[in-house]
Amino acid sequence: MALNTIITAFSLALSQLSDPRFKRVLLMGVALTIALLVGASAGFVWLINWAAGDSIWLPVLGEVQWLDDLFSWGAVFLLLFLSVFLMVPVASAITSMFLDDVADAVEAVHYPNVPQQPRTPFWDGLRDTVNFLGVIIAVNALALILYVAFAPIAIFIFWAVNGFLLGREYYTLAAMRRVGRKRAKELRRKHFVTIWAAGTLMAMPLSIPFLNLVIPILGAATFTHLFQMLPQGRPVPPSFPDHPR
Repeated sequence: MALNTIITAFSLALSQLSDPRFKRVLLMGVALTIALLVGASAGFVWLINWAAGDSIWLPVLGEVQWLDDLFSWGAVFLLLFLSVFLMVPVASAITSMFLDDVADAVEAVHYPNVPQQPRTPFWDGLRDTVNFLGVIIAVNALALILYVAFAPIAIFIFWAVNGFLLGREYYTLAAMRRVGRKRAKELRRKHFVTIWAAGTLMAMPLSIPFLNLVIPILGAATFTHLFQMLPQGRPVPPSFPDHPR
């Protein structure tokens, strides 16, 4: 039942890709995602170059002086590689920034009877973004021990850990718009398994270059649907409109 609900919510999100209002937010999200990835990758490369200087000593290889050239020529491939790890915090930031826009577009099409909600105040949104981002970075830093200790299944641990974190954030942000912070936490505990499963299904494509660019916005839309569809005293049935508004 929970899996069917998640699939339905994701299908509804996909069905709205042609909606001009949704497409605008999606393109803005993709552009900002690329900008954040490039910036984060550039910072990472600068840090390595700063630490290494003109050369770096590596076991077996000894002194290596070509890393700077390697990073310069392999910037695109490096960006793709780093995106696997950087996309989770980037997705967290993007979702927090665009949740109101995505939710408004989704609700206008699929839930027109739901009263329009005022936008989250800037400082409240910034506080939530920083808090969620801090938790995600801290937990993933600690999870590095598990990734190394259980290397053959590291990707599954990565999906499970970040699925839990992203599901928690996505649902909390979507629910807070409607029922406030306290009630959102209560509903999150009530639907813990479904939210974790949905978050994991969002985390999995985040490790796939290029596809991961659209997941933050689709994830925000999916969890907006999940909030409406999961039992919480608001029986608003989803719909597949023939023509998006």
